[in-house]
Amino acid sequence: MNRPRVAVLIPCYNEAAAIAQVVAAFKMALPDAQIYVYDNNSSDGTTNVATKAGAIVRNEPQQGKGAVVRRMFRDVDADFYLMVDGDHTYDASLAPRLLALALQERCDLVNGIRVDTEQAAYRAGHRLGNVLLTGAVRQIFGDRVEDMLSGYKVFSRRFVKSFPATSIGFGIETELTVHALELQMPVAHLEGEYRGRLEGSTSKLNTYRDGVRILWLIAQLFKHERPLAFFSVIGLVFVVASVALGIPLAGEYLRTGLVPRFPTAILATGVMLLGVLSFVTGLVLDTVTRGRREMKMLAYLNHPFFSKSLTPGA
Repeated sequence: MNRPRVAVLIPCYNEAAAIAQVVAAFKMALPDAQIYVYDNNSSDGTTNVATKAGAIVRNEPQQGKGAVVRRMFRDVDADFYLMVDGDHTYDASLAPRLLALALQERCDLVNGIRVDTEQAAYRAGHRLGNVLLTGAVRQIFGDRVEDMLSGYKVFSRRFVKSFPATSIGFGIETELTVHALELQMPVAHLEGEYRGRLEGSTSKLNTYRDGVRILWLIAQLFKHERPLAFFSVIGLVFVVASVALGIPLAGEYLRTGLVPRFPTAILATGVMLLGVLSFVTGLVLDTVTRGRREMKMLAYLNHPFFSKSLTPGA
């Protein structure tokens, strides 16, 4: 039987306390898969522990999860890619179901939704930030996404090989989600257990700093992927400001035939021109964005979906 080639991708930074258990768990859950651990300049012996556990270990010197994901997607060749954090907080036994869902529903992205089973597993700040950031993406790009910042995902080959990663840090999950939504890819979700970290393992995510960075990335993606809407909003602000400045002057002119405050009139005219220019900029960039989207779609369609509807491990 023609089984899909599955690669388990584990980006790691200082996860020596947990990585051996992660590798062992996924070897048991997906015995036919290749387990890759990409180390990102760890100083605690993560590489040695992962090698002894039987993983294929590679290194990415550029710091940041986004840089690691970009390297993994470029280097590894498979039919399906399962990406999971190396902190042993995700349930490996869910992996066959994630892959089966991708195959049966022909989905390019299957996202693992975190259901915390321990009180300390999902910190309140992280939970609130995830809700707010996921909500922002749902409002701008579409509501087909849940738990955007989950680190447990399955991708098809055509998703991976058409993904133009640019993020360096934790914003990579946002970029992955927007890529799927912009190309209208089939997306599915599956709930799974989310545990607390093992003793000796610490989170690399800073709630406020990384939250601000992800929010800034969402704004940038809004500008890049929805330029007409983005610049129309800016243009509308300028137009409203111009009208607010100009209405008193217009009223005075209609009563007396005089323009009482020339600097204000000039300012109102200039602000109105900025509003018009902003709208025109959005129109031009929207044409460019459509061309970029078509190129990404062609890259996506260049890789056929796996043709056999088989359950991994069956």
